[in-house]
Amino acid sequence: MGLSTADIAAVVEEIAPALTGGWIQKIHQPTLHAVTLEVRVPGHTHSLLLSTGPETARLHFTRQPLPNPPAPPVFCQFLRAHIQGARIDAIRQVSGDRIVRMNLTAREGACVLVAELTGRHADLLLLDGREQALASLNEDRDRVGQSYQPPLRQPHTPREMAESWPAPSDDRPFPVSTLLEERYRQREADGATAHQRQSRLAELKKSIKKAARRIDALREDLDKANRYQDYARYGELLKANLGTMRKGHERVTVVDYFDPAQTELVIPLDPAKTPQGNMDDYFKKHRKFLSAGQEIRPRIETIEEELAALRKEQQAIQDGSWTPPEPATAPARDRRPRPSDQHSAPSTQHSKRSGPFRRFISADGLPIYVGRNAKENEELTLKFAQSEDLWLHAQGVPGSHVVVRLEKGANPPPDTLKDAATLALLYSDFKKSGKGDVIYTRRKYVRKAKGRPPGTVTVTQEKAIYIQLDRTRLDRLKHSPGCV
Repeated sequence: MGLSTADIAAVVEEIAPALTGGWIQKIHQPTLHAVTLEVRVPGHTHSLLLSTGPETARLHFTRQPLPNPPAPPVFCQFLRAHIQGARIDAIRQVSGDRIVRMNLTAREGACVLVAELTGRHADLLLLDGREQALASLNEDRDRVGQSYQPPLRQPHTPREMAESWPAPSDDRPFPVSTLLEERYRQREADGATAHQRQSRLAELKKSIKKAARRIDALREDLDKANRYQDYARYGELLKANLGTMRKGHERVTVVDYFDPAQTELVIPLDPAKTPQGNMDDYFKKHRKFLSAGQEIRPRIETIEEELAALRKEQQAIQDGSWTPPEPATAPARDRRPRPSDQHSAPSTQHSKRSGPFRRFISADGLPIYVGRNAKENEELTLKFAQSEDLWLHAQGVPGSHVVVRLEKGANPPPDTLKDAATLALLYSDFKKSGKGDVIYTRRKYVRKAKGRPPGTVTVTQEKAIYIQLDRTRLDRLKHSPGCV
């Protein structure tokens, strides 16, 4: 609950003598509903807090500095433009109401800062000399530009009884402000924690639904792939009977020599394809089955672990055992790896560098970086990549540079090579066709092409790998931890 009229009277009686004749030298807006005025009087500087919080509307001196946003909000900017440097001529409470008026003399003339400390509808307004509203903390457009009309006075409640405040002392020259600051500090902290809980619950609800949908989609892909479990057997049977088959047939009946009973088996065919083409299709689909088992199942297990952690956190919030995380410290500025970093583990280097590039994690846990444009391609290859890193690019077409961070002397695992090559293909002109050759080499064999546009390089000792875009592989890469 905000201040009563009696509380406001006590505060105004305390702060008015200390601020009258002072100059507003700084203005801040630390939160959506709070403004602080730093007022200089001879020999002292006071910080006055004006809060319009629905449950914490108040004004008083504050000794505890409040963190401010990186950029001042619009209302704060407006106040700085109009009343920073203004002299405080008078501070008074509207008789019997929870409204405080601060009369000012600014560069543009007389003006009034009005604090309406009226609970849910509390607001802070700046009025010109004609009592027209120039700005509203709540951005109430219906009031801005209009002659000021105070809100309807609310009936008195038992809370309006005057509170007994201690007398000023050497260590507490402003006891009303000190007690109010202590009272509302914990109340606002509790409110902030409750807000964090609600916000986190909403985030968790979305994340849980998203994770469940991803698991369902992956299980559906796995079910589709499982249909191809016996297709290697069909391919082998077709291979043994290629000489008896002709293009245009919709099925073929063969002896199933994998069955001890040697029964006959009818295998469906695509009449538009040759016998060799039908056989290749069956082998290809069986490879999808094998690939799905290697890639989709681990991905499902990972997401299920993430889902369990999300549900555990959700339950902790609901039963009251959840603690808000500590505010994150500012991240270190990005830097190019020093020579001493050359032998660091790939995962460590990846965490130290956020970088401007797209980032993925391979199936083997190695970081993969992808340039977004010509400028990033040049920075990635010529400044960020180290000599033993793997470098890839779609062969013969425009596309992104791709770099895999490797330890000195290490060779890229086969799955990592395919992951990186897939990304090089995806972010190139081969994307539409979905297939093509990707060249790869060590970064030390890549040189900038002199006199050519940014990102143009010459490559030696390259090898090539043929890649077709695979949805399962792409899905894993795009949902890899740290993917940006």
